[in-house]
Amino acid sequence: MRNAWRTLIVFVAMTAACGETNAGPSPSDVTVTLTATGVTPAEVRIAVGSRVVFINTDARPHAMSSDPIQTHTDCPAINDVGFLNPGQSRATGTLNVARTCGFHDHTNELDATYKGRIIIQ
Repeated sequence: MRNAWRTLIVFVAMTAACGETNAGPSPSDVTVTLTATGVTPAEVRIAVGSRVVFINTDARPHAMSSDPIQTHTDCPAINDVGFLNPGQSRATGTLNVARTCGFHDHTNELDATYKGRIIIQ
């Protein structure tokens, strides 16, 4: 039984690591957490040339995309986050233009608690 638990723990750890594209946030990166109740914080401010790291602490997957819903063209660097299984994290591409970018969970587009803004200054 002990080996079965050990195998399960290794499998879960390996599954959580799949799809991560970075080793972690740099000092200039900001973090947005996805929970069962929405995104926290819903608005972040970053410097031009920074990224935003999304961490999924929810029990279900999320797919973070740029606004507007359907076309995802406002700030394409947000689309680098994409699909996140529970426990996964991933950063946007570098956000190089001063502006405000909206984002949403593509798998739950109509729920306002999974929408937010990145203000690039």
